[in-house]
Amino acid sequence: MAQDASRQCQTSTPRLRLRILATTDLHAHILPWDDLAERPAPDRGLAQVASLIAAARAEVPQSLLLDNGDFLNGSPLAEHIAETRLPSAARPHPMIAAMNRLGYDAATLGNHDFSNGLPLLTRSLRHAAFPVVATNLDRLTAGRASPTRRPFLPRQLILRRDLPDQSGQMHPVSIGILGFLPPQTVLWERRHLAGRIATRSILAAAREALNRLRRAGVDVVIALSHSGLGGPDPVEADHCENISRALAALDGIDAVIAGHTHQVHPFATQDDAQEKPLVLPGCFGSHLGVSDLDLEPAPPGSAATRWQVIRHRAELRPVAERQGAEGRLHARVAPDPAILATAEADTAALRQRAAFPVGQTEVPLHSYFALIGHSAVQTLLAEAQARNMRRLLAGLPEAELPLVVAVAPFKAGGRSGPGNYTDIPPGPLTVRHISDLYIHPNSPVALRVTGRDLALWLERSVSLFRQIAPGSRDAPLIDPDFPAYNLDMIHGLTHGIDLSQPARFDCLGRMARPTAHRITDLRHMGKPVAPDQTFVLVTNSYRASGGAGFAGTEPADVVMEDSRPLRRILQDHVACCQTVAPAAATGWRFAPMPGTTAVFDSGPGAAAHVADVPGLERAGPCPTGFLRFRLHL
Repeated sequence: MAQDASRQCQTSTPRLRLRILATTDLHAHILPWDDLAERPAPDRGLAQVASLIAAARAEVPQSLLLDNGDFLNGSPLAEHIAETRLPSAARPHPMIAAMNRLGYDAATLGNHDFSNGLPLLTRSLRHAAFPVVATNLDRLTAGRASPTRRPFLPRQLILRRDLPDQSGQMHPVSIGILGFLPPQTVLWERRHLAGRIATRSILAAAREALNRLRRAGVDVVIALSHSGLGGPDPVEADHCENISRALAALDGIDAVIAGHTHQVHPFATQDDAQEKPLVLPGCFGSHLGVSDLDLEPAPPGSAATRWQVIRHRAELRPVAERQGAEGRLHARVAPDPAILATAEADTAALRQRAAFPVGQTEVPLHSYFALIGHSAVQTLLAEAQARNMRRLLAGLPEAELPLVVAVAPFKAGGRSGPGNYTDIPPGPLTVRHISDLYIHPNSPVALRVTGRDLALWLERSVSLFRQIAPGSRDAPLIDPDFPAYNLDMIHGLTHGIDLSQPARFDCLGRMARPTAHRITDLRHMGKPVAPDQTFVLVTNSYRASGGAGFAGTEPADVVMEDSRPLRRILQDHVACCQTVAPAAATGWRFAPMPGTTAVFDSGPGAAAHVADVPGLERAGPCPTGFLRFRLHL
């Protein structure tokens, strides 16, 4: 009987398991610490993810570890590296050092990996002990007639692994890796990439690379897609920013790691009910993506492929969880000491530099109520940008035009959780506070726009709000699919927002209802804004490059660009004033709707400031960690 069982085991069809571990949008967050707020942050950090990686590897040997881009930039630590030292032969970028220590097998790039320029990126990647793939990214080389294009990085990779079957026998498997970033990256980062880097359509580049990989006889293809989920239709998605679902639908791709939008997907375990495993593991190291592919020998006649996927399962493993009625955050794992050590020296230098005093504020600077038009932070940012741009435009014809400033809230909860707010008390302002007030490496741009453009700009912005029927009680105010950083309010203008009307644009900036109008009584200096009236609008480089599809952002509309980062401009403004006291009101209001209330969520710290906002009251805590508020319209 024992011999029969042994013979049956030897002759049964071998089955292999390939486990794919994935991170995305780490943004150089290594420690479980919020450097801007100076407090522990158990829901982030590669050091925490490292413990999840070790556990997942112990469950399935020979697991692949992949990163989906935006790993080098986007944190105070990353900005410190960019501003104070370039990686050297002796000291690599701390993020690369940490990833090397964890043994990443491959990675791709995200759009923000270019935000501090090509020199920092290329010098950082020299230290990477893992390959980096960029399927739809080209380097431009000057030619006599026109620039020629060649790969910036390898367009595809082939990793070879020996995986055990159910009896322990090892089998060679070849795995193709593709990597993509949004084609719009060259627009968003044009100050660094113009004339040097070009992108191609993700889906077109994927089809070409798939043909090459299949001709090479790979068994499994994994797409690292630094792009959000988007819709499933490849025709509609072809040139979109977020196309991961359409990418997963391509024949020949077996698994997709998505990113870029800082969302999480799937919310629950995803198995064979889905055609392909697709994970989007949050941001800052909040989750580890785990995808298991079960393989069997491919049937005869399957080209050069030896193995096929017969079953899959995908899940996200969080580093922290919320507990109790108030949703208090608790770490699920301890950080890896070896990963903590990779950032120790640079973190110490960062904290010393961040403590340098810049000026004073007489009023609280918080963003708890920025989404309802009550934020001294927005006013301070607008004042700094207006002062800087008036200086740059002095002596030019545009100096005679009325100047207004578009500012969006960058820290307003949302996908990054209830700790994602600025909260600076009256008193000293340090370099750390300046970084907290403006978290992105954007620079200022001035556009020549019309009153019609401004009205469309605002209609695009206020699509963040849901339509509310008059007389409704506790209707949800905010569309959770609309990023708060696209709520541009234009300082220098006053207007109303009629929430009884539908949104003119959808959350992606597409015109949904051309006849809808929410913006009412649009005025400048107390006078109605005429559609053909000309203004100078100050915005940031991301928005001016077409980011999120706002009106009046064609290259011909640009009248002035400043290469200095907006963070530096804000710091200089505070240092010059020494003491600031910006007003909290931002010049807009919701149109009155008697007997109507709406609810929205903010951070727990908002409770200390609720009395400052007319018509606002607490509605209670949420298990997500947010605090709910009721607004009487």
